[in-house]
Parts: sequence; structure tokens; C-alpha cells
Amino acid sequence: MTPPLVISIQSQVVLGHVGNSAAVFPMQAAGLEVAQIPTVIFSNTPDYPTLRGRAMPADFFADLLRGAWERGLPQRAAYIVTGYIGSIEVAGLVAEFVARAKAENRALIYLCDPVMGDDAPGLYVPEAIAAVLKDGLLPLADIASPNPFEIGYLTGRQIAVLDDLPRAFADLRMAPGARLIATGCQLQDTPEGMLESVVLGPDGLSRHPVPRLPVAMAGTGDLFAGLITAALGRGRDLAQAVEFAQAQTSRALARAASLGAKEVVLSDPDFRAALLTL
Repeated sequence: MTPPLVISIQSQVVLGHVGNSAAVFPMQAAGLEVAQIPTVIFSNTPDYPTLRGRAMPADFFADLLRGAWERGLPQRAAYIVTGYIGSIEVAGLVAEFVARAKAENRALIYLCDPVMGDDAPGLYVPEAIAAVLKDGLLPLADIASPNPFEIGYLTGRQIAVLDDLPRAFADLRMAPGARLIATGCQLQDTPEGMLESVVLGPDGLSRHPVPRLPVAMAGTGDLFAGLITAALGRGRDLAQAVEFAQAQTSRALARAASLGAKEVVLSDPDFRAALLTL
């Protein structure tokens, strides 16, 4: 059988594992075909003293999207995944691309990771890009994986208790039948020492706790979204995909911490074995 095709539209770095540089490997290792379209190309993550590279020029990015259409990628893709977007021009082009792809390929599943901020740094993309994510991309999304800060920014609701999530989910105005994965939640009743992902959708709500590791690393959310897509592409349901992604993300983070790395590490033998046998 032809492996599922994923179009992955997000950042790329020379050194380290964030964006496509984190998400593509697990999808490929699990047996999916991946077409990578970078929104930015940087030398490294912003955690280093210097940062080289830039957002893709809009005309160059548009040309890559045109090439994807010429090769028939949106028509045969099973998934589109979007992550970090570095300019308002590219954000608009991504929204147009996803809308057209979904119109021409009704079976396409769009996973939107609305990468825009977190509790400690706050909003780290321009407000104009956040507006495109809110009004242009999330209404197209079949699955979205924001963290509590991003949910709060997008909806104006503070996420403190479980009941806040269904209300926020409604405010996101996602596609009919869409599902929300609220990632990295510490709610009032989350067990001590744990983080949880909460999945909401037409079938209700499920909670997926995982031990909280004492680390915070660039690329965690990108890897998580890639692992979810890998598991979905191998036939797992969303709850199973979330739990697989949690386990493997934790494994990658623990490996990185043991090596003193600044971002997730994908070299752990058990991590790679889990992908090959998914």
C-alpha cells in the first residue's frame, strides 16, 4: 500500500530539532511520506547567542506552494500539518493553500498547531500572524493542538479548570466535527507532578495525564504534533495517538536532559524503535 502523504508546513533549523527538523523524522520513521515546506529557515533556535537566517520571502514561498500543486501533492495528501509561521505574508499564503487543498481533497485531515506563545515568554509572534491563525487557519482545522496560553489568547478565556475547555473549544470556531487537543495542561484537579492533554470533540472529552519532567525545551510541541500525525497515519485513533505522542515526547525530553541538550533529542534507541514498530 502507498504510505500516507503528509504536507508539513513549519519552521526549519540547521542545528537542533524544532519545526520540521523535529516533526519530520518521526513521521518518516513510522512509514509516512512527508513533503516539507519551510516557513522560515534559521541557523538554530532563539536560545543561542546568535540567530541567522530569516522567514521565507513571500514570492519564494509562494513558488514552493505552486510546485506542490504542480506535483499534485494536496490532491493526494492524507494530512496537512502547520506550525510556526514567521511572517504575515507567509501566513496568508498558508491559509489560502490549506483552504484550497481542503476544497479539492475532501478526505484531507488538517492538523493546526497554532504556534504563537507560551506562559513564560508570552506571545512571540506578531499579533497580525496570531490573527491569521485565529481567523484563517483554525476555522479550517480538523485537529488543533494549542497549549493553555494559546487557547487563552485565542479565546480570551483563562484555562484553569476542566469546564473552561469546552467553552474555549466552542469559541475557537474550528471546522465542523473538529477535535481539540489542549496540550500541557495543569488544571486545578490535575494530579500533582503531572501534565495532561485533554482531547475534546464530537464524542466528548478525554484526559491523558503524563508525568511532568523538570525540563522545558524548544521543539517539544513540534515533536508532539509530528508524533500524533505519525500515529494517526499508522491507523491509531486520536486518543491512542495522543498517548503515544506523550510517551515518546517524554522519552525524547529525558534523553535530551541526560545529554545536557537545549532542545529535544531524537537519538534515543527506544524512541526510534517505537516509531519503527508503530
